[in-house]
Amino acid sequence: MLAEAHVERTDRPGTVHSDLHLEAGPIPSDTGARLVDAVLDDPDVSGAERLVATMPLGNTTMLERVRQRARDVEVRAAGATKIVEARLGGDG
Repeated sequence: MLAEAHVERTDRPGTVHSDLHLEAGPIPSDTGARLVDAVLDDPDVSGAERLVATMPLGNTTMLERVRQRARDVEVRAAGATKIVEARLGGDG
């Protein structure tokens, strides 16, 4: 498996959390973007107002895809990962 994500509801109404992971080593360059697309297209996520996601700190492709598909994206580092919070839905 090259990539995986876990999606779960949170105790905050309208907010979902996702952990996104990529395998170490050489993987196709679009793997991170495709994983983000799969998460954002998940019914639990697409019906939410906000996403809080953890993803590898060094992966810029995943963050760029979130910025393309969501609004009000905020990012902060947390060890070897980054925490990304974004507003979902609507046209902006």
